[in-house]
Amino acid sequence: MSLHTTSASLYPPEGLAPPKDRRGHAVGDLGLPTGTQVFSADNHISLADDIFFERFPEELREKAPRVWYEEGAFQLGRKGKSFLPGDFSHVLMQYDPLVGSGSANIEARLDELAADGVSKELAFPNALLALLYYPDRDVRERAFRIYNEYIADLQERSGGRFYGVGLINWWDAAGTRRTLDELKSLGLKTFLMPLSAGKDLEGTPIDYGSTSMIPVWDAIEESGVPLAHHIGEAPLSAPCEVNSVAVGMMHNVAPFREMFGKYIFSGIIDRHPGLKIGWFEGGINWVPSAIQDAEHLLASFRHMLNRPVEHDVRHYWDNHMSASFIVDPLGLQMIEQIGIDHVMWSSDYPHNESSFGYSEKSIAAVVEALGPEDAVKAVSTNVSKFLGI
Repeated sequence: MSLHTTSASLYPPEGLAPPKDRRGHAVGDLGLPTGTQVFSADNHISLADDIFFERFPEELREKAPRVWYEEGAFQLGRKGKSFLPGDFSHVLMQYDPLVGSGSANIEARLDELAADGVSKELAFPNALLALLYYPDRDVRERAFRIYNEYIADLQERSGGRFYGVGLINWWDAAGTRRTLDELKSLGLKTFLMPLSAGKDLEGTPIDYGSTSMIPVWDAIEESGVPLAHHIGEAPLSAPCEVNSVAVGMMHNVAPFREMFGKYIFSGIIDRHPGLKIGWFEGGINWVPSAIQDAEHLLASFRHMLNRPVEHDVRHYWDNHMSASFIVDPLGLQMIEQIGIDHVMWSSDYPHNESSFGYSEKSIAAVVEALGPEDAVKAVSTNVSKFLGI
């Protein structure tokens, strides 16, 4: 596949209305072997029900985050004030009017995906990310538990077509074990691990690579549950007056290098060789350059490290990591450096940058670049293996 002649045709056609006006119209077999079930490795779902207020004990309801619909988007907040930044809310307004965007109608959602050629999905939360660093940790964990129960019910009702990404306590080891046990009992197959661990009770930033976090990683490794990192957490470092949505997305789509470096250089994987890690919505083209740079840095600074790196850099990627992509012709050109078993196609439904409405073109480009047999791995079986299903 030629990057310069083909990639432009994979992006949303010029003049296409916002995603709420898109419609799936996949036809034919897209060049995939007969019987292939396309599995989107990264979709999103908006919480449409006021579940925290409804399910918190009565004596704690005044602390519960609230969910409501306002000006075309599902909001999350308290006392009528949304926790979501303005740009985030404006983006939600682009696609939350889709009948399948919210959690209230899982059947309509699955119908929309099927019309777009997608049989199964892994769904990350939308506005719920505003609770990742909620200051009251007890409220935070209770809200995570309620969300996991809610999303697990949707998963059960979907008949194997919808898989929800759960949320856990990552800030103390006992809570990590407790919430992972709960997550597994609900049948959820993975959880979102924030790229930033936030701050401890004294306000000091938590370092995932520190020795104090070893018990947390112990619990994750022993659970056997693969963990997921996703883009979209980091705010802009300075205000942006013009086209802040686009500038913010440019900042947010490439956030993985710091955490990638911690897994390798801080010894997280060396101490926990059972970890399985997925990187979602950042594409795959970043992988060869990150491996290359890590190899060069290891060779250059090995004599300065206070903990040895036990393997060559490629070992960590090849044995522990996978990444998802939506439209990434450059990444597909580098598939030999990345590895066909480590890539997972996604539609990113229903986001603005999603392929929803033209997923057949995105999938056909994968088939063209990889060939039908390897394309099956990218658009179907790799994410199933990641999830252990």
